[in-house]
Amino acid sequence: MAPRVPTTPGARRGRGATFDPHNRFAPTRSEAVDDGWWQEAVPERLATQVMTEASRSALSWNRSPDLPFDRSLNPYRGCEHGCIYCYARPSHAYWDLSPGLDFETRLIARSGLVERLEEEMAKPGYVCRPINLSGNTDCYQPLEVERGTTRRVLETLLEYRHPVTLVTKGALILRDLDVLEALAEHRLVRVMISLTSLDRELKRTLEPRTASPEARLKVIRRLAEAGVPVGTLISPVIPGLTDHEIEHLLEAAREAGAISASWMLLRLPREVAPLFEDWLRTHYPQRADKVMSLIRQCRGGADYDARFGQRMRGEGVFAELLAQRFAKCHRRLGFPGDVSLDTSAFRAPGAQGDLFAP
Repeated sequence: MAPRVPTTPGARRGRGATFDPHNRFAPTRSEAVDDGWWQEAVPERLATQVMTEASRSALSWNRSPDLPFDRSLNPYRGCEHGCIYCYARPSHAYWDLSPGLDFETRLIARSGLVERLEEEMAKPGYVCRPINLSGNTDCYQPLEVERGTTRRVLETLLEYRHPVTLVTKGALILRDLDVLEALAEHRLVRVMISLTSLDRELKRTLEPRTASPEARLKVIRRLAEAGVPVGTLISPVIPGLTDHEIEHLLEAAREAGAISASWMLLRLPREVAPLFEDWLRTHYPQRADKVMSLIRQCRGGADYDARFGQRMRGEGVFAELLAQRFAKCHRRLGFPGDVSLDTSAFRAPGAQGDLFAP
């Protein structure tokens, strides 16, 4: 078990991480030391900085048996939502940035993404299967208001009749309801709204810049009313902190119109483990030992287990109890289940159309 990194600046208003862990790829490491000299106070608020990256490719590919998709598209790197538990945080180290505060304040917007997507879909060997938005960020984080990349991607997929799946915590998705409705008419879209807790005070520090629980349930309701297939992802389930809400979350989602539901256990890969534990000891010090103990009971004594088949659900008595509770409530509420998406109508960019088509 890795030692806990002590809190450096402490909790920042509107941000999830309490410190910036060392970038594991950096050749040198520096540590702040109090030498007795006067130092300028660290500002309470951290402004968001956005850099632009010219995209060399659009799709990311995976062969994980734990995931229901083999390709994903991420319009952005990093995420201003600032969820302290986000499993994507360690990826920010590849850009010479910290998985801590940098992940939620120093963002990268990808340019030329639609053009690269069209090029990849036009390749002779391309096989159409649903593209997931997004596997490593939230495509409806606040930056999307300014950049609009997600909407352009959806419009492109609609043009070529390519199926897409969406996972988000953002209410901004309702801005694109017209495109989602058009995709749904052709069986080209499924949406999953991530629910973690109905406790607004907990959400304020756990997921500081995400939509409120009420707003996410409203999103489910609006999408369902518009005929867009929508489900809920109860994720992450945090033992000792949010697991008592499993049944309430499922009931609220089903009442709002969700047709499917799934769940995932909290994942703490690499730098996420010390970040989460420091957040826990900062905001919930009396529960910290119990929560970390339960997490380790589900992970074979460690903070995390990356094995396929284990990383999403965990193992042991407590993990099995969570699975049983979810399954029992899921059956009781009678979720209809996901709709299948149509891949047969896909036409590659630049492909010659049928001369006799209406």
